[in-house]
Amino acid sequence: MNAPFHPRTATLRDPFAAFVCDDQTADALRPVAIEMGWPPEKVHKGGLRNAVQTLAVSASPHILFVDMSESGDPLNDINALAEVCEPGTVVIAAGQVNDVRLYRDLVASGIQDYLLKPFSADQAREAFAHAQLTLSGPRTAEHVADRPHLMATVIGVRGGVGASTIASSLGWLLGENEGRSTALLDLDIHFGTGALSFDVEPGRGLTDAIENPSRIDGLFIERAMVKAAEKLSVLSAEAPLNQPLLTDGSAFYQLQEELKAAFESTVLDLPRHMLIQHPHLLHDTQSVVLVTELTLAAARDTIRMLSWLKANAPGAAVTVVANRVVSGAGEISRKEFEDSIERKVDLAIPYDAKMFAQAAKLGKPLAEVAKSSKTGAPLIELARGISRAAENGEGKTGGDGRSLMDKLGELKALLPKRKAK
Repeated sequence: MNAPFHPRTATLRDPFAAFVCDDQTADALRPVAIEMGWPPEKVHKGGLRNAVQTLAVSASPHILFVDMSESGDPLNDINALAEVCEPGTVVIAAGQVNDVRLYRDLVASGIQDYLLKPFSADQAREAFAHAQLTLSGPRTAEHVADRPHLMATVIGVRGGVGASTIASSLGWLLGENEGRSTALLDLDIHFGTGALSFDVEPGRGLTDAIENPSRIDGLFIERAMVKAAEKLSVLSAEAPLNQPLLTDGSAFYQLQEELKAAFESTVLDLPRHMLIQHPHLLHDTQSVVLVTELTLAAARDTIRMLSWLKANAPGAAVTVVANRVVSGAGEISRKEFEDSIERKVDLAIPYDAKMFAQAAKLGKPLAEVAKSSKTGAPLIELARGISRAAENGEGKTGGDGRSLMDKLGELKALLPKRKAK
């Protein structure tokens, strides 16, 4: 809240105060207040109106709970509250109106959280814990407004081709080499390795966001993101396998919007099944990195993915990266692969078993471990190219206009002939 700061009252501020409208809410808050170490007599009756009147003549607490159940115009009443609150007061509101638009308007007005009545003790406890975290932790966002935001999406054309390895390396390089504050968003909810790649705990931030998309805001991003390097933060998950997460994709869109506001770059590690379910995730992507291997199945799926991207993300620049390439040992040669997809492989990352194993054991991205080797050079080139393209406003896809069926038909010519019986 943003009332004028009064030095004389700053040292007299209570840690907590609540203004509620009914006995049920008061009875729910007092035990939680005692658990948090706050005096239960700081839970007052009178709701938002009493809060404004009381704080107009006394110092505001560090954490303020206000009940808006009797408010006819919540937004105007919250603005009146802001005029009497000291700077730095964390405000949690409660009410009976279940409306996402109201929630967002309240957050924009300076409210940290909004609890729908009747709420549980656990909900109140969590809200107060977040408020304490806000008071104790400084903001970490380093967004520079005049630098164009970069959003790159990394997709594996098949499982196991190493897309997450590329995504973690790209995120680290954008921060380390390109000097961009970067967020790595790993959307493999149950089996993501974004946090594992940096040897950090994934936390519950991503699953909380999916379950409660209306709570996603800048403050949520600060709490949920896990710092993995000086200029890289990770949002990943290891959701329980017995808890399927059902979502319409609105949480992912909201996350992207908040990450754009808080960071200079976003790297999206996108499982291919998520691409099918939520194609809108590529709406703001400038660069798509297709990670593949030199096999017939990967060639087929690369053709299909290139065709899909041409139709659904025409503004994104597509880079085809062949990962873990062993010279002369592939299922098909690089030339045969390129002939089948009818475009060049942009980058090939040599397979160095020792480097890949060392990165996994150390909990570091491959790009950091292999930065002085032949394996690391293509990754550095990838990050540099994507960063320069974003700064220059470039974004266009390759392709020759050939139909998907034509390409698949020519791919079949590479298959070994079956012997007649």
